[in-house]
Amino acid sequence: MSRSMAPALWRPDSRLWRPNRRSFLQALGGSAAALAALGPTPAHAAGTADNILFFYFPDGVPGWSQNGDASLWHCTGGETDFSLGHTVQALAPFRDRCLFFNGLTMGDTDNGSHPGGAKKLLTASDHGNNESIDQHLSRSVGSDRPWHHLYLGAQAGADGASGDKFITYPVAGSTMAPEDDPRRAFSSLFGSGGVSSGGSGSGDDGGSTETDPAVARRLSVLDASMGEIHDLKARLGTTEKRKLDLHLESLYELEGRLNPGGSGGGSGSGGTDWGGCDDPSVEVGSLTDSNLYDPALFPDIISAQIDIAVQAMACGMTRVVTLQCSHHTSDLIMSRFPGSEMYDPGYDMRSHQASHYGSGHDWGSREFAAFDQQRRYWVDRFVELLTKMDSIPGRTGTLLDDSIVVLCTEVCDGNTHQHHDLPVVVAGGGGGALHGGRLLNTGGRYHGDLWVALGRAMGEDMWSFGSSGSVLDGVLT
Repeated sequence: MSRSMAPALWRPDSRLWRPNRRSFLQALGGSAAALAALGPTPAHAAGTADNILFFYFPDGVPGWSQNGDASLWHCTGGETDFSLGHTVQALAPFRDRCLFFNGLTMGDTDNGSHPGGAKKLLTASDHGNNESIDQHLSRSVGSDRPWHHLYLGAQAGADGASGDKFITYPVAGSTMAPEDDPRRAFSSLFGSGGVSSGGSGSGDDGGSTETDPAVARRLSVLDASMGEIHDLKARLGTTEKRKLDLHLESLYELEGRLNPGGSGGGSGSGGTDWGGCDDPSVEVGSLTDSNLYDPALFPDIISAQIDIAVQAMACGMTRVVTLQCSHHTSDLIMSRFPGSEMYDPGYDMRSHQASHYGSGHDWGSREFAAFDQQRRYWVDRFVELLTKMDSIPGRTGTLLDDSIVVLCTEVCDGNTHQHHDLPVVVAGGGGGALHGGRLLNTGGRYHGDLWVALGRAMGEDMWSFGSSGSVLDGVLT
C-alpha cells in the first residue's frame, strides 16, 4: 500500500507499517457497530470458523464506469439499512448472513491491470511478492487435515494458462495450478468410488479414475526429484530451507492429485474416518479427458467442483479451499452455457470480451448486456455454493454457519480494471465469529487487512499479512 493512499492511517515506523487506530476509527465515521461486524478476537472468541473457502471469478464487475455511471455491484445505504446492488440481488436470501464492502483497495501498483490485480488478490502484496492467504492458513489452522489446502479449478487451465493466471501462491512470486478435473479431484480425496456420469460423452469413460501410464511416469519423476531435493535441503541455510519447504508442500499436494485415492485418505468406497460423513459422491455429466475444456460443459464442471468442495469440508478432509473459475482475461465462451440466459449458439461472447463494454452502462450494447448476465451468473453460482453448505448440519447450525465463504475477483470495473472499491462479499457465520447483514464502508482500507481479520476468525493469531500491517481495527474486537 502506498503512503499517498492513506497518509493519515499509516506511519512507516518499522519494516511493517502499523495502523493509527484513532485515524482509522475517524475514517470509518467512528461507528463502533460497523467495526464489530466480524465479532471478537480469538482470545475472547464467541466462536471460531471451522473452514474458509475463496470463490474466485474472472474479469471484474460492472462497477463505476468511465462516464460516471454508478456501480451495479456495490450496495448503497447504511450499515444495516442498505440496498443490495443490482448484480448481487440473488444474495437476498442470504443477506443477513453476508458482509458487503465498499471502499476496499488493493493499492495503486499496477492499477488498471488484470495480471497485477490477480497477483495482489490473495497475496496482499504488490507483484505477488508473498504467499497467498489460503496457503498461509493451510500451513497453520489447516495443517491437521489430510488436505491442508484444496485448490479446485473450473477450466482455470484452459488455453494453456499458467503463471499469473492462477491466484494461489505457495511462495512469493510463484503460483500453483488448481485441479480442473472433478473426477480426479474426487478420487484424490475419497477414492475411486462415487463418481457418476450423467451422459455418454465421446472418449474415455467419464467415471474412470484409473492412474494412466502418463500419470505413473510423472509420479516416478516426482519421486526421483524428491530425493534430490531432500539432499539439497541438507546443504541449505535456514532461510533457504524455509523457502524449499514451501515448494515441497506444493509438490506433495501435486503428488496427491496425480495419485488418486493416495494422500487423500479415501477408502476406495467413498468412506472416510474424518467428520463421520457417509458415501460422498459427485455427478460429472458427460465429462471426459477430451472435453474437459469444452465451454458447454462448464456449468457441469463448476457444480461438480462445488459439490466436491462442500463434501471435503463436511467430511473434515480440509479446512481451506480455493475454487477458481476460469482465469483473468478469460476467453471462456459463456454464451455456450446450455440453459442459461446467456445461451446464444449463434454468437460467441467471451468473459473478457464482454468486460470491455465501453465507457458507460449502455443496456442497448450487446457486450454490456452480456457482461451483466455473466456477472449475475457468477453470483448465482456463489448462491449455489451457499445453499449446498446450508443444507448440511454443522457444529453451530449448518456447515455455512460454521464457515467463512469469500466471493472475489481481481479487478473492480471490468472495463477500467481498477484495483479500488474491490468487489468482495464474505458469507457464513464463521462459527459465531461473523455477524452478517451489514454493509461496511471501509474508507479506503487495504484489502489485506480483511485477510488478517478473516485469518483471526479462523483462530490464527495474526496481526499482519503481506503489505498489510493490521487487522481491520475493531472489526474483531
